[in-house]
Amino acid sequence: MFSHMMVGSNDIARSKTFYDATFATMGGNPGIEDPKGRLIYMHNGSMFLVTPPINGEPATHGNGCTIGFAMTPEQADAWHAAGVANGGTAIEDPPGVREGGGMKLYLAYLRDPDGNKLCALHRMP
Repeated sequence: MFSHMMVGSNDIARSKTFYDATFATMGGNPGIEDPKGRLIYMHNGSMFLVTPPINGEPATHGNGCTIGFAMTPEQADAWHAAGVANGGTAIEDPPGVREGGGMKLYLAYLRDPDGNKLCALHRMP
């Protein structure tokens, strides 16, 4: 059902620095820039793209939207640190275990340089 996720950016070079660093913590490769100036990240059969908005208007983040990436707790910690070191902003509680609704999750949250909300998630037994 899922094919890809795309977010907008007002500064593709800044986004490439941020996403190359965060995705490297999960074993991802650096983004490829296509002829339209979009960044393309491919990993484990999924695609994540970063683009200047096609309509020429400024990119804005979706209020209430969160993009989640599955990873181990160790990867989540490295992802969070890489994100903060490369232009992201730590948000919500520090990375760690959260329990609720009968679930135990390891979570870490960031905003990318354009304000998109990202989450590292690991479902725990």
